[in-house]
Amino acid sequence: VQLQASGGGLVQPGGSLRLSCAASGSIFSIDAWGWYRQAPGKQRELVATITSSGVTSYADSVKGRFTISRDNAKNMCFLQMNSLKLDDTAVYYCNVYQYAINYWGQGTQVTVSS
Repeated sequence: VQLQASGGGLVQPGGSLRLSCAASGSIFSIDAWGWYRQAPGKQRELVATITSSGVTSYADSVKGRFTISRDNAKNMCFLQMNSLKLDDTAVYYCNVYQYAINYWGQGTQVTVSS
């Protein structure tokens, strides 16, 4: 499974970005999609997940601001990020969990700065 993340960029505090992740390759039954992020000097952390049935979960730090969604027909996942804060600056990684294996994309940089 190959994952291609896109949509990152530079945005001012309070702004919005929408990240996309496209999966290709040996896709049979994706159990869950996830978005993670890693800021400089910090460990990678979970941002949001969505299961194949649409159940979502979020890190407390992004609840109410970020929304994860997926398009099963297109094998894509999205992360709508609103009210962005300086602390949201990080490389964002897309993740797919299929048949007990985690797959990772290459990451897309999100920089929140005034």
